[in-house]
Amino acid sequence: MPYVNIRVTKEGVSAAQKQQLIEGATDLLQRVLNKDPATTFVIIDEVETDNWGVNRENVTTRRQREGVSTRSQRGGTAK
Repeated sequence: MPYVNIRVTKEGVSAAQKQQLIEGATDLLQRVLNKDPATTFVIIDEVETDNWGVNRENVTTRRQREGVSTRSQRGGTAK
């Protein structure tokens, strides 16, 4: 009985996108490992960006920093 855990940042992943992830993971395990979809479990965990870190900073801070950097490169002003 396969168990797949998918973790994404909590930023508006739609119900339709989640359904596609569930179907895709289930189909992959059936195709590659010949696993029965009826016994394949797919769990999607949504993690707040404050709780997801990359390169010593959380994603919330990283996105804010990159947003300011991107605006200034286009000639905009940082807030």
